[in-house]
Amino acid sequence: MRKALRWLLALVVLIGAVGVGGAPAGAATADRQDATDIKDRILAIPGMSLIEEKPADGYRYFVLNYQQPVDHRHPSKGTFKQRITLLHKATDRPTVFYTSGYNVSTNPTRSEPTRIVDGNQVSMEYRFFTPSRPKPADWSKLDIWQAASDQHRIFKALKKIYGKNWLATGGSKGGMTATYFRRFYPHDMDGTVAYVAPNDVNNREDSAYDRFFRRVSTKECRTALDAVQREALVRRKEMTDRYRKWAKENDNTFTTVGSADKAYESVVLDLVWAFWQYSSEKDCADVPKPDASTDDLYAFVDKISGFSAYTDQGLETYTPYYYQAGTELGAPTLKYPHLKGLLRYPGYFTPRAYVPRDIPMKWKKGAMRDVDRWVRHHSERMLFVYGQNDPWGAEQFRPGKGSEDAYVFTAPGANHGANIAGLTADEKAKATAEVLQWAGVAPAAVRQGEATAKPLAKPDSTLDKQSTQRSLRP
Repeated sequence: MRKALRWLLALVVLIGAVGVGGAPAGAATADRQDATDIKDRILAIPGMSLIEEKPADGYRYFVLNYQQPVDHRHPSKGTFKQRITLLHKATDRPTVFYTSGYNVSTNPTRSEPTRIVDGNQVSMEYRFFTPSRPKPADWSKLDIWQAASDQHRIFKALKKIYGKNWLATGGSKGGMTATYFRRFYPHDMDGTVAYVAPNDVNNREDSAYDRFFRRVSTKECRTALDAVQREALVRRKEMTDRYRKWAKENDNTFTTVGSADKAYESVVLDLVWAFWQYSSEKDCADVPKPDASTDDLYAFVDKISGFSAYTDQGLETYTPYYYQAGTELGAPTLKYPHLKGLLRYPGYFTPRAYVPRDIPMKWKKGAMRDVDRWVRHHSERMLFVYGQNDPWGAEQFRPGKGSEDAYVFTAPGANHGANIAGLTADEKAKATAEVLQWAGVAPAAVRQGEATAKPLAKPDSTLDKQSTQRSLRP
């Protein structure tokens, strides 16, 4: 009898240890999770809701809302819905956390790091870009720490599902955002890839930008651009007459900047910067001569700078950027010696001019210096990519003594679209290998020799298509 009882007890213990079907109990739980539809697992996260699911070949793609505190220091003081998207491949793949620093695209796309690691991608709309804006909007809660805390909460919520390595990435303001995220939450990500991210440490000292425009490309191209920029101001009356007519016909207004003339001067001051941000040296041949017709001159200025940029309608989307530029990020101030005597509003070309007056702004001294110190002396597993001919790269992040496994690469001849694929062969292999290793998916051959490193995902003309939207902000 005692022998039978001992046998029965042993059997009960064995069943409890291995679970149903002979698998360990923990494995049984994991199996049940894997069997649950990924959408159900995501929507089980408190505060997560579905906007829509869209088709994406080889993936599941979700547009979601996630409930965030307006103020992460005081979570009880209200919430707002923040849009995010999720390009799901598999829970056993690494995940890339992407942000543009602006609105989120609701169409499925892959960033370069996502292609390299063949992983999932979470994309976040930056707070205060509509519709991810609290109501009413307390603009004092729009800062880099609050935005980094948004990312931190999203990461913590999704890490329970996507347990493999995570990388942060973004371009321009998105690259800045990825960097600030690592500064405030250095242990969340396993690596960061920041593209064309400006680093305006001292907002009052912008001589690096003036040096850039004295040296970029050839003297002939620089002279041609300066001449056409000057001519656009010489012919101000003809040009602004056309501008006002266009604005009236298209229901565009100038309440924020004050007048069409002020908006026109802003557009013209953007001209040379905009050319190098989006064009290349081969486009120098298309710069009009100073004696070009007014029709040709007007068309060139519109093509490069965009006359809609400083209308109320063009500015509205970017109010959160200009607010941040005037409170924390800083913005470049250039000298225009070739335009002497032609500028009517000296000192006007600042972020404050492009934010409605009912939104208060106060400069927070030291925010960028703090981030710069952290990158120089404490950062690790970070990769910065810049374009040789991109003006936004005039002031760069520079890892220094104390940083570890951190790199800065420059793509030859590249503009604001610089990427790892555009680096020299050796740097491309090095950067790709680092990204693969940070993500924990480097093949054995890559671990043995960086020259073999290449993206793991196959190219996809739809998912890998880059946005054609032009913006003269970072």
